[in-house]
Amino acid sequence: MIEIRVALPGEVGALEALQMRASLANPGDRDAILAHPDAVSIPLEQFTNGWVFAAVDDDQVIGFAAVFPRADGDWELDGLFVEPTVWRSGVGRQLVEYAATFTAIAGSSALHVIGNPHAEAFYHACGFTTVGAGDTRFGPSILMRLVV
Repeated sequence: MIEIRVALPGEVGALEALQMRASLANPGDRDAILAHPDAVSIPLEQFTNGWVFAAVDDDQVIGFAAVFPRADGDWELDGLFVEPTVWRSGVGRQLVEYAATFTAIAGSSALHVIGNPHAEAFYHACGFTTVGAGDTRFGPSILMRLVV
């Protein structure tokens, strides 16, 4: 059974390694990550504030989500990564649901994400709606919002 819990600061290295594996396994992310490996990082502040959530199965971390508060009072889903060996098993959806519940309890009315186009269908399946488009250093992005 998968447990979602607050990640520990001591897990930063393991979670960044998971982020790298997941990014390199995704054809839509691979070239960008190889060109910008510095993008694979999780700010320590997110750990110390309890804003990183780990999905654990049989004592192994198999995914994580990171959030942070926005200036408008809503929250941003800053990262969502799952071990490639368990893709399409519901772990990502569970992490989104946990993050949405966390942000609602924190007083947010919505959870936002800046997604890349190949993740749009996943986020729609989780209940997000597309609210705009933008650009990141990795290319085009989709601005999405989930009412919590």
